[in-house]
Amino acid sequence: MLVEPAHRDDKFLGIPGGYVEPGETPYETAVRKVEDELGVSFPVGRLLVVDWAPAADDEKIVFVFEGPRLGPEDLDRIKLDPASLRGVSFHEPQDTTELLMTRLVKRIEVATPARAARTTAYLEHGEPVDGAHG
Repeated sequence: MLVEPAHRDDKFLGIPGGYVEPGETPYETAVRKVEDELGVSFPVGRLLVVDWAPAADDEKIVFVFEGPRLGPEDLDRIKLDPASLRGVSFHEPQDTTELLMTRLVKRIEVATPARAARTTAYLEHGEPVDGAHG
């Protein structure tokens, strides 16, 4: 599932998420943001990717957690927060290159096999670090 953020002017889609609030864990943030943005509580699974993602004016660590497989009955339950999202759409991971920022494409490229292998990948600047993923 990809989301179309309401607060961005570029063409790129994203995944549900946001910044950690004081006193909140990254996992709690994922649970909160899924519920806030999608208007429904879907289960959040294991950690798939950690990416150290510095930028010119910001330094952050990004966590990507496993989401559930959704069926038609789940889609009917989604009630988007229009202040956060304009829409949702579904895509195969290999079909997201033109839809996402490069770093997110790279995270999804490693999240997919990490999910299948039941492991976690570690990235820096969107790139795997030798010996840091299994």
